[in-house]
Amino acid sequence: MIESSGKKDNRLVSSREKKIDKWLFQNTLRPKTLSNYVWQESIKKHLNVAIESAKIRSESLDHIIFYGPPWLWKTTLSNIISTEMWTNLKSTSWPAVDKQSDLVSILSNLEEGDILFIDEIHRLKPQVEEILYTAMEDFEIDIIVWAWTGAQSVKLPLNKFTLIWATTRLSSLSSPLRDRFWNVLKLDFYDTKDISQIIRNNCGILWIQLWDNVLEIVSKRSRWTPRIANRLLKILRDYHTIWKEIHKADILNDIFIDIWIDELWLDYLDRKYLETIYHKFSSGPVGLWTIASAIWEEEWTLEDVVEPYLLQIWFIERNPRGRRITHIWERHII
Repeated sequence: MIESSGKKDNRLVSSREKKIDKWLFQNTLRPKTLSNYVWQESIKKHLNVAIESAKIRSESLDHIIFYGPPWLWKTTLSNIISTEMWTNLKSTSWPAVDKQSDLVSILSNLEEGDILFIDEIHRLKPQVEEILYTAMEDFEIDIIVWAWTGAQSVKLPLNKFTLIWATTRLSSLSSPLRDRFWNVLKLDFYDTKDISQIIRNNCGILWIQLWDNVLEIVSKRSRWTPRIANRLLKILRDYHTIWKEIHKADILNDIFIDIWIDELWLDYLDRKYLETIYHKFSSGPVGLWTIASAIWEEEWTLEDVVEPYLLQIWFIERNPRGRRITHIWERHII
């Protein structure tokens, strides 16, 4: 009986492991290597050269800034670099390094060759940012130690590491800090062809088959960003599981209406933003703080999440007086 029970347990464990492997496989839609990374060919070429050169010299990779609109896989690229360099990646963001001691703790715990990824770096406080000057160049930090005679500065050596920063606003970084990065790389929006290729690749991972017309529609409504494309693909997989015929135009339109995406590829917050400026402020110009107050959203959400896409399709303009609606969007609502 004990032997029989053991066999049963083994079968259960094996079944559970298969389910876990399947879950991990299906939920890993991001590329793991540069060869599988679609788009940004010039950046891929530059990173390939830099990574191989650093590995040959057995050195850490030079510090990197990724900047550009949100949702363009800056974090994914950082993970890919860590994989290609055969080293550890430690991630954090600006709320976790609110004080100097937070950053000192993170830096002092890095091992030789580690990669430190900090998201939304433009929000760091200046006094926290200053610690990085010597850390990036000399791999040491100054610590103030209080003694009987007063404060003394003690240098704490660090292991050599690579700092990767992601930001949507490069201009917000101070010049002394920005100049310490040898690799300043801009990520741009994807084109429809490459988004379609990403979706087609991930259809195989999710074990779903979509017709070419569906791929085209999804790629157009993904705002040229892979994260949104993958989110829409998972939603369509759910509908495909139930309905089976999502390739029909009317069914696809119903699905997108259900998730608040219209024929102009705008979501609920986009429309609320545009309609507020148009109806309440006569198409503008109006300040960002006023818009944020009118629709109960934070300014940085509108500036970093909503406005980049609307600027890209010329639905809004930004000037010193504020934001205003363009004639291009007004023609769509007439």
